[in-house]
Amino acid sequence: MKKLLSFTIMVLFFLVSRSQTIVGDWEGALSVNGADLKIIFHITKDSSGKINATFDSPQQMAYGLKCNSVSVHADSVLVDMKAFGSKYEGKLSADNKNITGNWLQGGASLPLNLQKTSETATIKEFKRPQTPKPPFNYFSDEVSYTNADRSITFGATLTRAMDKVLKKRPAVILITGSGPQDRDETLFEHKPFAVIADHLIKQGIIVLRVDDRGIGKTTGSFKNSTTADFAMDVEAGIEYLKTRTDVDVNNIGLIGHSEGGMIAPMVAAKRKDVKFIVLLAGPGVPIVDLMEQQTIDVMATNNISKSDIEQFRPFYKTVMAAAINENDSATAAKKITTLFTEWQSKTDAATVKNTTNVTDKTSLDEFTGAVIAEVKQPWFNYFIKFDPTDYLSKVKCAVLALNGEKDIQVAAIPNTEAIRKIMVAKMVKTFKVQVLPGLNHLFQHCKTCTVQEYAELEETFAPEALQLIGNWIKEVTAK
Repeated sequence: MKKLLSFTIMVLFFLVSRSQTIVGDWEGALSVNGADLKIIFHITKDSSGKINATFDSPQQMAYGLKCNSVSVHADSVLVDMKAFGSKYEGKLSADNKNITGNWLQGGASLPLNLQKTSETATIKEFKRPQTPKPPFNYFSDEVSYTNADRSITFGATLTRAMDKVLKKRPAVILITGSGPQDRDETLFEHKPFAVIADHLIKQGIIVLRVDDRGIGKTTGSFKNSTTADFAMDVEAGIEYLKTRTDVDVNNIGLIGHSEGGMIAPMVAAKRKDVKFIVLLAGPGVPIVDLMEQQTIDVMATNNISKSDIEQFRPFYKTVMAAAINENDSATAAKKITTLFTEWQSKTDAATVKNTTNVTDKTSLDEFTGAVIAEVKQPWFNYFIKFDPTDYLSKVKCAVLALNGEKDIQVAAIPNTEAIRKIMVAKMVKTFKVQVLPGLNHLFQHCKTCTVQEYAELEETFAPEALQLIGNWIKEVTAK
């Protein structure tokens, strides 16, 4: 889950600007649930005199996020972030070195004061040597198609070999992980799906990669959709491939990453025209259990002690159950507050603060509200109740399941072993389950193996993982 699902939601998207004197870098911190999140703003001015701005939130792995408009009138600064329903309003100091202001979002107003740290904007640059660059020695075609009721038009890229005489070839659809993703599953300028497609097309495999609903050239609403909706979108992709004269309709497969590894079995379980599925960090255990482990593993990488984590673990699952099983938000909030108070009375104050950032009634209300808001979102509500077994147990096609050994978002051992047991119990004829040493959730060779490191690594996708996927698909489709 390239967008990390945490116990509390912290969504911060904002920017700031001035005219000539505001160009440069600005830093500040926004206090959310008792935690200070560093924000870095990069203000530039183009040749036409227009002021542009981006911002980074390093702790959230957010870099280069853009604002819609920046305006400066006397000492007043206004930044509009329509994409996030947010605005920043501030007053520039007389010496042009500080801005005192507030971040406005969803009816809330949070203080955000900024200090100028550089007269020149230093925008983070990423080295991504694996990203394919034209000219390609294969066809890379922009395509579009609709779903059955024509309510959604999908924008996609289809890559295929430059055959002198048209051949019918195996084809795969790439399925993105959680959060709104483009067709390349772009994250910190990593484009893993472009890298995978580039490798597979050289193995003679046609690849279709698709923008998510509401992203890029695909229409529809991402916000109001669930995993079940995304599964239907994949089915529309299969139907599109079956109309093409260059696709071997008897050898169509799915490659899903993270949540995409949930979706692939959902589709394969109901369709006979899926020859194989590849699950990249796909879940094998109930999602509520996966999320508990994810929360614990991420805490450990953030230097929270083992003792604190072990005291927090049972509380996490209890609170999540209360939020999931209670439909009324007000009642759920009361239950969570009661559960927290009971846990707090038996837990060291330092442990409570380290694991939840709750120190008083205000931060408790924020904590409770964040849990409720997360669970009541249509996507997350469906997601957290999901059990992969319901679909994996009905899959009859060939299955390849891969996980990175160092994955802290979808823990390798419990999930791969759960998938293996299902494959054996259901006597799936062709399957392979493997944990790849030294790789993280994005299938990068990692060092610290934290979520924050994703952006720092130059490698986009481990070559040995690419080779394994390509070779396995060739073997399966040759049968």
